[in-house]
Amino acid sequence: MQNIVLLLLCLVVGMLLRRFGRVPDNAHLTLNGFIINVALPAMILLQIHDIRFDRTLLGAVAMPWLLFLGGIGVFSAAARVLSLSPATTGALILTGGLGNTSFMGLPMIEAFYGRSGMPTGILIDQLGSYLVLSTLGITIACVYSRGSMTWRSVALRVGTFPPFIALLLAAALINLSYPVWLHDVLARLAGTLAPLALVSIGLQVRLSALRGNAAPLAIGLGFKLIAAPAALALLYFGLLGVDGVNARVTLFEAGMGPMIGGAIVATQYGLNVALVTLMVGVGTIAAFATLPAWWAVLSAI
Repeated sequence: MQNIVLLLLCLVVGMLLRRFGRVPDNAHLTLNGFIINVALPAMILLQIHDIRFDRTLLGAVAMPWLLFLGGIGVFSAAARVLSLSPATTGALILTGGLGNTSFMGLPMIEAFYGRSGMPTGILIDQLGSYLVLSTLGITIACVYSRGSMTWRSVALRVGTFPPFIALLLAAALINLSYPVWLHDVLARLAGTLAPLALVSIGLQVRLSALRGNAAPLAIGLGFKLIAAPAALALLYFGLLGVDGVNARVTLFEAGMGPMIGGAIVATQYGLNVALVTLMVGVGTIAAFATLPAWWAVLSAI
């Protein structure tokens, strides 16, 4: 559980640094630049390289894609009904449609299902969540960001997105062994991702931002923590007849709080930053209550 404690501690550290003026107001921009251009690519190069895909786990890998596509549908509909701005809609899709399947997901899987569930969690994270972020996620960020975007410029942004380049490179090198020194360097760089990302989120969290964002926050977290896992459980267990530990781990991952990487991308593209930080900050804390409940429900099915 030390990873979970680290998440909360770094979130609080970021909030305290901002509260007492120990860092510049725009310090999070530097942290975000390092995360997107260095730490996240290192994580992808490290973990994708060791992936061994089993066709029986196709349903697990598909879950983040279904979650994100569902988020696009739900939040686009909510935007029309509530007249939400493009920046708010894009922020909801990138946070409510992507789960924290690594830094929160893997420790939670180990705590509730044991180490036997970890391979499923890693596949969900790397071939699901991060691949969605590197393709559909960056596309959504481009489309909903300020200014006009052509599909050519969107394709250029996706193709030059450092995590996407790292994903292609990792896939190309999957049959080659990394030198020990390279593995160690990537591991150290990847290890900075979670703490820096939560510090960055903490630097931006302002409870005063609840004014004007309460309704989108409720919709976003209601979808991410409750409605989406319930809909996926109905699909997997009810319609597809899937069963077993892998299916339960998959649906447990669906209930994780919002993805840190998605929040960082949303922030970099100028989406609703106040809402993004609330989604991650409040969502991470709320998930500590909803995840045990989902574990109990999944165990009873």
